[in-house]
Amino acid sequence: MENIPHPSLSRNLHSATPSLVHTLSQEQNSILSVATGDNHIYSGSQDNIVSVWDSRTYTLQTQLTGHTGSVLALEYAQERRWLFSASGDSTVRVWCTKELIPLYLINPFLDTESGDLFSLAWSPTLSTIYLGCQTASVQWYNFTGFLDGGPIPSSGASTPRPAHKFFNSYPRSQRRLPDLETTNGVNDPVLGVDGHIVTPFLSPCTELNIPAQNVIDSAHYGYVYCMALIPSTRQGATGATHKGIFLVTGSGDETVKVWKCSTNRLELISTIECSHGAVLSLVTREDILYAGCQDGYVRVWDMQTNTFIRTIIVHENVAVLSLSILDTDLYVCSADGQVKHSGIVLSSIVVARGADPFEFELLTGGNDGAINVWKVHPPANAHTSDDAPHEILDEKGHNAYNDVLIYALSKFVSIPSVSSSVDHREDCRQAAIWLTKCFAQLGASSKTLYTDEAAVHNPIVFACFQGAQPCARKPRILFYGHYDVISAPSEGWDSDPFELTARNGYLYARGVADDKGPVLAFACAAADMLRARKLCVDLLFLVEGEEETGSGGFVDAVLRHKDLIGEVDAILVSNSSWIASDVPSITYGLRGVISSRGGKDSHSGIDGGAWDEPMQDMIRVLAGLTDHNRKALIPGFYDKVRPLDDKEAELFHLLENVTQQSAASIKSRWCEPSLTIHTIRGSGPHNPTVIPASVTAQVSLRIVPDQELDDICAALMQHLRATFDALNSSNTIKVTVDHTADWWLGDLTHPWFLELERAISNEWGAEPMRVREGGVRQFLPYSTPSLSSPA
Repeated sequence: MENIPHPSLSRNLHSATPSLVHTLSQEQNSILSVATGDNHIYSGSQDNIVSVWDSRTYTLQTQLTGHTGSVLALEYAQERRWLFSASGDSTVRVWCTKELIPLYLINPFLDTESGDLFSLAWSPTLSTIYLGCQTASVQWYNFTGFLDGGPIPSSGASTPRPAHKFFNSYPRSQRRLPDLETTNGVNDPVLGVDGHIVTPFLSPCTELNIPAQNVIDSAHYGYVYCMALIPSTRQGATGATHKGIFLVTGSGDETVKVWKCSTNRLELISTIECSHGAVLSLVTREDILYAGCQDGYVRVWDMQTNTFIRTIIVHENVAVLSLSILDTDLYVCSADGQVKHSGIVLSSIVVARGADPFEFELLTGGNDGAINVWKVHPPANAHTSDDAPHEILDEKGHNAYNDVLIYALSKFVSIPSVSSSVDHREDCRQAAIWLTKCFAQLGASSKTLYTDEAAVHNPIVFACFQGAQPCARKPRILFYGHYDVISAPSEGWDSDPFELTARNGYLYARGVADDKGPVLAFACAAADMLRARKLCVDLLFLVEGEEETGSGGFVDAVLRHKDLIGEVDAILVSNSSWIASDVPSITYGLRGVISSRGGKDSHSGIDGGAWDEPMQDMIRVLAGLTDHNRKALIPGFYDKVRPLDDKEAELFHLLENVTQQSAASIKSRWCEPSLTIHTIRGSGPHNPTVIPASVTAQVSLRIVPDQELDDICAALMQHLRATFDALNSSNTIKVTVDHTADWWLGDLTHPWFLELERAISNEWGAEPMRVREGGVRQFLPYSTPSLSSPA
């Protein structure tokens, strides 16, 4: 559908865009891995070669050969001046980057049974190289005690590498067992990228075999595609605090696992579910972990608190194959060839350019045989604190979640999710899908919920922002809202109702105040607190799509999914009016409602006066509901109405100055019951000469504390029938109660209420007004401060 906006909330927050500086070309040879160090650029290719380029002149220096499979991963160890290369031949080679010669050949445990080696991570602190394997295992080799650049292992000589059952085998026709005499072309000359002949290294290197105790079998349930190391202090799932070095591994099983590293072992700390396809790339910045997924999403976690904080939608269903980060900028390389490659972008890295602290290069390698070199700049006003996650900042250095809010709201209100119109049924469904993805990008786990009648009712969006305290049970706060809107006739609108417009400090569009704006304001506030590690509760969202038409499927959906929603300690609703647009308010009471309909179902005859006319009978019945002072005549209607106490009476007098209305008027709308006749409709063609054969009317009552809902319903129906019976009419009457909602009055002394008041006071610098409502929303515009400064 053309009118459905793209779900991504990602935007460029500064103007410096990457510019292409140079291209290193290896035609017809996919670049699978890239690393830098010692003024060199290293690229691993599909043709089993590691190419070495001068990073200053961008010229090819040499090629490192010896692998018999594609070079899938490269890792540079700066303090030792080593380069690790992992291959599809089930080996890791260690190269001296000073002399560009081989030092070690690392054989995984069980040799070729490990399959392709997809990923590497080097820990200089532990002198350990970690391997991610096709067999779903994680393996490691510890170099403690080795001489820098030397071939002497601390544990003595390693056992010789056994004959390779594939690469050291003879042709099947010779019917000979594999041995080490055949190289299967390993030592044959190869053609370099510039056409010259490169002879493979024939110099010996020490073979190292990974012992069985350095293997985690079935570390995942899929290939271990990527890994990264994080030095950190973090909290585990049980609340325990872990300090040290952590290995994170991403797999085809759609999970990221966190391992605590020590010299001789790995300890599994936690498992993170990504749920967006295989995890193909990882990058870290301080305690923040970014995971690129097969479905085109990047998931973001705060590893110090083990909290999911955001989802970035890059390009749906286009795999994120590589991630690189520069300060607060994340560079994402996808399988659609973005970053101006003609094919798939397979690898990337950010490297400093010379001594200038503001000059950096982004290197990207693709299946088009090119390494593109991009000039990139760190954001000018990036947050650089070491004690907190980096925040999104605008050009003035202010938190940019306000911009995210307005940007997201502009997309959200553009979806005409009018629940009363069949023509907009698909728009409502798309609004739910869009909001679900929006919640995920802001850091929540989210999904759409349905009733058994999914074809009849609009979906409900459920989301959960998990607080950062993993130990004791956190309070669970439920926010209720709705994404559907009422129709927007052109009369009365100075702008397109489905296009966000800002005028004189107010935002205008259908749903800005009721209820898309409040929903997104609370979500952005939760995301802001989540990133700042200040969210200490679990904040749930339940956003329905039929509030404007009676919430038909809401109760059934809640009951059906109550186990998912779980226990709730308090409920927040931002679907009511403030006493004034610039004065903060808290609603602590609502009148209840009873909606009743009476109707005739007998024929009145043809000629007026010949029979009892249904319209006249209906008018007489309705006239018997109230007296000339608009007071309800229903017996016992006012018997249990709670009188106004002195504290509330004083509050109403304070509200007189704000509203410029009398306290008596406020009291009548908020605290006193009422009866309203809404419609009278007759059957037939509505010709003025036609007597309708049947008549229907709709009546509603507003009830207050301490009126009993069931008692008032029964009294209303009994009074209507008694009034009709007194007419002695030949017609009949049928009375139904179509909708009821009980009154609600909050406890002004409850800790939740006092905490809410304190939060609003801190944000606004003013005490919020305590207000009640009549049960019918007043559609006042929300001012800019209420959107840009959510408490």
